[in-house]
Amino acid sequence: MNKKITAGIIVETEAYFGIQDKASHAYGGRRTNRTEIMYSNGGISYVYLCYGIHHLFNIVTSVEGEPHAVLIRAIEPLTGKDIMEERRNTPCSKSAISSGPGSAAKALGIDASFNKKDLAGDEIWIEDHGIRYSEEEIAATPRVGVAYAQEDALLPWRFFVKGNKYVSKPNKV
Repeated sequence: MNKKITAGIIVETEAYFGIQDKASHAYGGRRTNRTEIMYSNGGISYVYLCYGIHHLFNIVTSVEGEPHAVLIRAIEPLTGKDIMEERRNTPCSKSAISSGPGSAAKALGIDASFNKKDLAGDEIWIEDHGIRYSEEEIAATPRVGVAYAQEDALLPWRFFVKGNKYVSKPNKV
């Protein structure tokens, strides 16, 4: 097991609302080998390869049978910054290190081997560091790159910390 620990503050997400959301991999009740994990109880990782290039890290968020998930779009580096810099070949001072879902996953070292993992386990987990943002500090905008989802593309289910430099573009409110 790789003992390199990296962590970041989640500063941008997108929500996907299961079978009724045209942008969701589970839209219409689709069940494939790749998406079956979405139908699990929440607290499990859903990692998939996008465009054959980038691994994207999602968190399954509902109860068994309801395929809801949240995509982690960006993180602010917190722990293991030197490791992230090596993985991304860029300094943590540059937002590109973890801005966007592919970059965030790569900075954290998340690949397909992290799919279907319990997020309360000891390989990949989510911790509460007591960092809080007020409602006024969070923007809710349409999701990115889901134009194919027609009216569902306009839903304000992308959430990000206003003014955080690690948020992917566009981050206009």
